[in-house]
Amino acid sequence: MNEPINSQQAPKAVGAYPHARRVGNLLFLSGVGPRNAGSGAHDSAVNGLELDHNGNFAAFDFEAQVHAVFANVRAILEEAGSDWEKLVDITVFLVDMKRDFPTFNRIYAEYFPSNKPCRTTVAIDALPTPIAIELKCIAEV
Repeated sequence: MNEPINSQQAPKAVGAYPHARRVGNLLFLSGVGPRNAGSGAHDSAVNGLELDHNGNFAAFDFEAQVHAVFANVRAILEEAGSDWEKLVDITVFLVDMKRDFPTFNRIYAEYFPSNKPCRTTVAIDALPTPIAIELKCIAEV
């Protein structure tokens, strides 16, 4: 089995790719950010981000973005027939490691009290939309 999966409960992809792809008993999620469910690539509907009338940052809440990205991952997992406890590997992309890693690490520990997937955290210069975090996940189905 090799099937693409798209979720109505997650933000639309910003390119030509599915939210996830199931291959055998593994589920590979494309990069998932904190945009609001149903929002498109060019929407400014990002949890934890407010823009002013000129499109400049007016307010930023990294914690809200972390909670939102986890909610989006959970929605994709559940729609694909998996769940949070079946996550086996997570790659985290942060646009500001120094500022955001301690907060991310604290919140991550709250979401994973027992299941401890493998994890890699990478600092990057930017993401395709105005977000501060993105996750790439692998889970069992």
